[in-house]
Amino acid sequence: MSLRLYFHPLSSFCQKVLVALYENDTPFVPQIVNLMDPDEATAFRKIWPIGRFPVLRDEAVDRLVPESTIIIEYLAQRYPGSTPLLPPEPDAALRTRLQDRFYDLYLNVPMQRIVLDRLRPAHQRDPQGVDEAKALLRTALDMVERDMTGRAWATGDHFSMADCAAAPAMYYANLVSPFGKTHANAAAYLARLAARSSFARVLKEAEPYRAMLPQ
Repeated sequence: MSLRLYFHPLSSFCQKVLVALYENDTPFVPQIVNLMDPDEATAFRKIWPIGRFPVLRDEAVDRLVPESTIIIEYLAQRYPGSTPLLPPEPDAALRTRLQDRFYDLYLNVPMQRIVLDRLRPAHQRDPQGVDEAKALLRTALDMVERDMTGRAWATGDHFSMADCAAAPAMYYANLVSPFGKTHANAAAYLARLAARSSFARVLKEAEPYRAMLPQ
C-alpha cells in the first residue's frame, strides 16, 4: 500500500479527498494529524511546512501531493477507479474543475471563516468578517439552488470531483446556516450527497470528533 494520507476526520477539505478515495475503494494508510498537539503539529510541518492538510504521500515514488483538488486529480491520473472523478473530455473536465473551485471557494471557505470565528475568544471575534462570509454563502447557495434544477450531481448526471468538493461544503454550510426551508433543490442535493456511500462513510468516521465543532 503506497498511499498515505495526512488528515483529520473533521476537516472539510480532508473529507473531500476521503470521498474521492472511498468512491473508488482506493487503498491508503490513514494518518490522522491533531494540529492541537504541539508534537504532532511540529512533526507534520516537517513533512509539509505550510502545516495544512490534507497531504498525500505516494511512497511508491516518494512524492508528496498537497491540496485537495490536486490530490484528487493525482488519484484520477495515477490510481483511477470505476468512478471517473475527472472526465476525459476537455470541456467536461473544465466544467468539473470550475464547480470544484466554486464549492471550495464560495461555500467551504466562507463556512470555515464562520466556524473559526466561533472558536475565538469573544474579544477577538470579527462580526464584519462573519457578515461578509454569510453574505457570500447566501449568494453561493442561491446559485446552487438555480443550478441544481433538474440536475442530479454538480455537473450533470455523473458523480465527479466537483461532488467530492460539494459534499462537505454543503454539509457544513447547512450546519452553520440551515437552508432546507429556503433552498429546496440545494437541500435535495445535500440529501443525495449524504446518501452516497462514500460520503456516508466519511460522516460516520467523523462522528467521534463532532463534539469539537463549535455550536
